[in-house]
Amino acid sequence: MADLPANPMSIELSVTHRMLWWQTVEEDDLPEHWQVSADVWSLDMCPPEHRHVADFSIAVADLNGDRNLLDSIELGEWALEFIAETVIDLSAGTLLPELDQQISDGLPRMVILRRFELAPAWRGFGLAGPLIAAALERFATTARLAVCRFSPADFYAVSAGRVEAELTCLRLGALLERIGFYLWRGVYVVDLRNPTLTDASFEPLERWGPYSDPSQ
Repeated sequence: MADLPANPMSIELSVTHRMLWWQTVEEDDLPEHWQVSADVWSLDMCPPEHRHVADFSIAVADLNGDRNLLDSIELGEWALEFIAETVIDLSAGTLLPELDQQISDGLPRMVILRRFELAPAWRGFGLAGPLIAAALERFATTARLAVCRFSPADFYAVSAGRVEAELTCLRLGALLERIGFYLWRGVYVVDLRNPTLTDASFEPLERWGPYSDPSQ
C-alpha cells in the first residue's frame, strides 16, 4: 500500500441530488441529476492534495409514458439521446421488450452513468471498477438498471489521436464488463441486481481489508 496516497478502505462516497431550491419533487429536472464524490475521510492520514479520489456524474430517469426522457434532454446531449432512442420504447416510456426481459423487476427507473473521473494519484490500482459498482449500488433499490454510452469522439480532446481515443473506449468497455455490464446495441447495460456488480464493490476488501493477505 506504500504507493497509494492513503488506505483505500478509508474512501467514503458522498451522494448529492442537485436541484433548484424552489423546485418540488414533481418539478424536478428530468432526468434527475446526481453527483457522487469519493474522498478519503478526515480521520485517516492522507496528503491534502490527494484526499479527493473520484467524481461521478449520474442521471436517473423514470421509465413511464408520462415522463419522456427524450423530451427532457437538452440540445447537444448526444449520449443521452442515443441511450433514449436505443433502450426505450419512446411511445410507451418503457424499456424495449427484448431488453426488458433481461432485467430484474423493480421500480421503473434507469440510472445513466454520464461521467467518471479518477484523480491521477489514485489511478493504476484497480479502484475504478469497485468505485463505479459501489456508487451504482446506491441506486439498486430505486432503479432497475444502469446504462453508459461513450464513443471515441468523447476523448479526442484529451487523446493524441483517433487511435488512442479508440483504445480508451476499448479499455473503458473492458472495465465496465468486468463489473457486470454488457454491450447492447451500442449501449453498456447492467442489471442493478447483478451479483457481479455486487461482488465488484467488495473486491477492495480482498486486497486491502483487515483480513487481506499483504503478500499478494
